[in-house]
Amino acid sequence: MDNKQKKMELALIRIGHFKPAVPKCWLFAASAAMWSVVGLMLGITAIGWLVPEGWLRGMGYGVAGLLLTVGVLRQRFGRLAQQNIHRLQALPERGCLFAFQAWKSYLIIVFMIALGSTLRHLPFARHYLAVVYTAIGGALVLGSFHYYRHLIRMGRIVYRRRRPYGHDG
Repeated sequence: MDNKQKKMELALIRIGHFKPAVPKCWLFAASAAMWSVVGLMLGITAIGWLVPEGWLRGMGYGVAGLLLTVGVLRQRFGRLAQQNIHRLQALPERGCLFAFQAWKSYLIIVFMIALGSTLRHLPFARHYLAVVYTAIGGALVLGSFHYYRHLIRMGRIVYRRRRPYGHDG
């Protein structure tokens, strides 16, 4: 091995020290938290846009967004959460904290942030955007339950393994 290859190898080892490795359960927790927080932020934004519409009209747009939530969840986010859970299960017991989402998902996140920013600056009525924000936000919150359910299963398995033999309760 020549000197240049040794330097490259040392540089890669040094970079590896900065990788924030965490137990796998933290990756599931990070995914659940991210989906929940972003979904709630979208929902709160939608509510803020619907309040000026008045009780009845705002409620109608809100219900329309919630009805769309079911379709968005079933068609996109539920499946995406399940795929991500399977991907996380295949990872080693300790992984990089940023592995809670696949690299492709980070690109989708950037695209969705840019799309949301663009939509907010276009001359669309806010109550129509609120329907979209409610649908996506609701689907994200409901999709996060896939991660929470998996975390609970992981916790039960760990609890059973740590429980002393002969202990029934």
